[in-house]
Amino acid sequence: MAEFTELSRSKSHGGSVVKYRHNSDVLGCAMQFSAFLPPAPGPRPVLFWLSGLTCTEDNFIQKAGALKKAAELGLLLVCPDTSPRGLGIEGEDESWDFGTGAGFYLDATAEKWKRYRMFSYITKELPELVRTHFPVDPARASISGHSMGGLGSLVCALRNPGMFRSISAFAPISNPIQCPWGVKAFTGYLGDNKAAWKDWDPSELAAKYEGPPISILVDQGSEDSFLHQKQLLPEALETAVAGNDRLNLQLRIQDGYDHSYFFIQTFIDGHLEFHARALST
Repeated sequence: MAEFTELSRSKSHGGSVVKYRHNSDVLGCAMQFSAFLPPAPGPRPVLFWLSGLTCTEDNFIQKAGALKKAAELGLLLVCPDTSPRGLGIEGEDESWDFGTGAGFYLDATAEKWKRYRMFSYITKELPELVRTHFPVDPARASISGHSMGGLGSLVCALRNPGMFRSISAFAPISNPIQCPWGVKAFTGYLGDNKAAWKDWDPSELAAKYEGPPISILVDQGSEDSFLHQKQLLPEALETAVAGNDRLNLQLRIQDGYDHSYFFIQTFIDGHLEFHARALST
């Protein structure tokens, strides 16, 4: 990882919002991520945030209203992009829910898409960058996300037992092997072997999870159009966790809320407090 460049810096709530670019060995391209560095001295606990379809490293930092509470709690926030960009793969920019901006936080096995390795980027390369360049306590990390990023937060944690202290998600794609978004993405990135798809499905992973006990907080809006379109399927995750005493899921259906960042803004403080408790020691 040769290049690591600060692109911008703005003071906020006593800390700093900073954007960085680096050359990714895992993805074979330049990647950007945003971070909030709280005013409290290090080493700090870190919360990784994974955004949803079409998003970039900017969405959460700019729209979630999380910075004031993160500053109060002393949480360092790290917000990566949602896919590699500019790889020159035919078709990478043709669809909003596949290719650019839609990496699905997996490691693709289909030959054409093998540079789409967001899972390895999020769980290996990015944490190493954070440990190298920021005053963090590597033993105190948690993960959260929205929609496709909620899927990613669950998959990254459940496939790496002990790496994260807690998991939370807003409207996660909970059972992608059974929803249109997931079937499209998994067919493209992973091919037709549906047995292999289960390795990237939060509900399938939750059912067989054998790692250290971990708590999961999920908020889902009752008026989320994607919920009604059967893209999210939180009931599948609830059923899977019910059979596994190593996972403690709190699934909250929030009446009247949709899939937007207005929903996230309303409940983000509670998610940050949830993670701060898990990261407190």
